[in-house]
Amino acid sequence: MEKIGKYELVREIGRGATSTVYLGSDPFTRREVAIKVGFPGILRDPKRGRLYTHLFLNEATLIGKMSHPHIVQTYDAVVDDHLCYIVMEHLAGGTLDTVCAADRLLPVERVVEIIFKCTRALDFAFQLGITHRDIKPANILFVSTDPNQGDIKISDFGAAIIGSPDRTLVLGIGSPAYMSPQQVKDQALDHQTDIYSLGVVMYQLLTGQLPFQARNSYDLIYQIINAEPRRPSTLRNDIPPALDAIVTRAMSKQLADRYASWAEFSQDLAQAFRGRKLFLSSERMADMEKFGKLRSFAFFEDFSDVEIWEVVRFSEWTRVSPGTMIIEDGDSGDCFYFLAEGELKVLKNGMLLDLLTCGECFGEMAVIGKATPRRGADIVALADAKLVVISGSALQESSETCRMHFYQSFLAVLSARLASANVRLVSF
Repeated sequence: MEKIGKYELVREIGRGATSTVYLGSDPFTRREVAIKVGFPGILRDPKRGRLYTHLFLNEATLIGKMSHPHIVQTYDAVVDDHLCYIVMEHLAGGTLDTVCAADRLLPVERVVEIIFKCTRALDFAFQLGITHRDIKPANILFVSTDPNQGDIKISDFGAAIIGSPDRTLVLGIGSPAYMSPQQVKDQALDHQTDIYSLGVVMYQLLTGQLPFQARNSYDLIYQIINAEPRRPSTLRNDIPPALDAIVTRAMSKQLADRYASWAEFSQDLAQAFRGRKLFLSSERMADMEKFGKLRSFAFFEDFSDVEIWEVVRFSEWTRVSPGTMIIEDGDSGDCFYFLAEGELKVLKNGMLLDLLTCGECFGEMAVIGKATPRRGADIVALADAKLVVISGSALQESSETCRMHFYQSFLAVLSARLASANVRLVSF
């Protein structure tokens, strides 16, 4: 089997203008990896070789800096004048290119979920001083082979701006169809150029076509600078006005009219769900809704976005009807809960002890006590309720920082309960 460095090359899985991507095997970690190898001839080209080497070096500098559930992880890199390759995590799914045709479009709510995850990932990069500068469907990957479910991850930070805003136009790199007016005019760029590009991606995922149709690159650039695209809803009748407005603002030609921050962009996407402007089956809850719900709980105030996404992945969400016994006094337990919607009552020997409302945590003693855990009260649903269920094993397998924040928040919850109990005792 052919090798590059310590990695075994299994087969070719992709090819671009400057590199070939192979499925590889890391013999030390025993995991599959994707290895992007630069074409030797291009690297030696007297005019373009230095540029392409720089692109590989750009990605290499980000090793270990971009740990986010919706960004492809880079594990290793070799960059010199004769050999350039980047070793990344391998994802089973294809790119968003596979769902950009009019006959293969995803449901509207799935598109919004994908774009929401992209906004959070790109905001994470922005907080590190990184602007991607080449956002397009080919650089956003599905984790699952089924595009209708699972996570997505953003890849290819070779053209990224790292640090202060930049006006360098990387000629021949990227796709003009996704470039902002500022980018095609060779103006200084920051995160707002990525916001525009993601707006174009959203437009294409919703409608199956690009916002501007052109015969050549000159006509395309003219339209990007001067023309206004049709509203997405004129091309697909199940697109609500709320999404027309979001796409329009993301793709505004003037920076003052475009989203100023990723937070504004993601908040509008979330609001489209919260305001019931989009239809979503009651049996299914999008990851973006789960993220927004957890982020709103005081318990998760000190959790980073990365840790919230981790909780989304290992938690289970379920609905219960009025009268359902969720926890029974004396039973053993190996999980704890958050109340996401509804109201619950806490009973001891039939007497009402407390009422639980949205955002409250309960049952946590089952995972923080040393002895075999036993439930200390009955907890019953007063109305239709939505619960977040987290098992003790899932918590133990979570990242160290995520687990630390859970225990810190548990202490805050227990402290508040003790204070409340003291107030009750004093009042007697």
